[in-house]
Amino acid sequence: MSRIGWIIFGAIIVLFLGGLVIYQRSTNPPLNVSDVNTNAVIAASDQNGQIADHVFGINDSKVVLIEYGDFQCPSCGNAHPKIKEITEAYKDRITFIFRNFPLTANHPNARAASGAVEAAGLQGKYWEMHDLVFESQNEWSGLAGEARTNKFTDYAISIGLDKDKFLTDVASADVNKKISFDQALGKKVNVSGTPTFVLNGEKVSTEISNDIVQSNGDQLKAAIDKLLAE
Repeated sequence: MSRIGWIIFGAIIVLFLGGLVIYQRSTNPPLNVSDVNTNAVIAASDQNGQIADHVFGINDSKVVLIEYGDFQCPSCGNAHPKIKEITEAYKDRITFIFRNFPLTANHPNARAASGAVEAAGLQGKYWEMHDLVFESQNEWSGLAGEARTNKFTDYAISIGLDKDKFLTDVASADVNKKISFDQALGKKVNVSGTPTFVLNGEKVSTEISNDIVQSNGDQLKAAIDKLLAE
């Protein structure tokens, strides 16, 4: 591709990432997820852009922990190291799923961040990008346009992704579908803020959520241990 061609392509990607930060209520009808079991691992389908749930741990545990999260949300960022520690400790015993719930009214870069993470997933590096985007939240939260795109692209390169494929996937309809599908699932279970945690089909209490965000997550560990012992 010529230099001018690359410039045009880059401009298209920047514009598309900018568009990802707007929740598309006016152009897309609400997704019908009434028949979807939100408490199970969801397989790839046309509805989610052929992108299945991302699972850390085992797929068939009797204990399923789901986080509906926003990559730009400070509380999600605070919860991340505790959730990472817990899921690492229990990875042979529980199923952990992260679903996108970008709150773009307050976090204008959240949807673009979800797009970057989902694009990484298409190259087998979902959790690496998930962790990196959370752990670098302060670096990209205040960026916009080309600067934001460049930052996410730098992250992609740093974890060994093919740059051209990453940029193509970020701008794909499938990635956009996946994010919207996750949001629809969150709305189905009445998610209104992030992070929201669902443990075996029940939202965890505010007390447990606050312990994850503000302390060490021991209350969540105790809840998981209780379910594993049943």
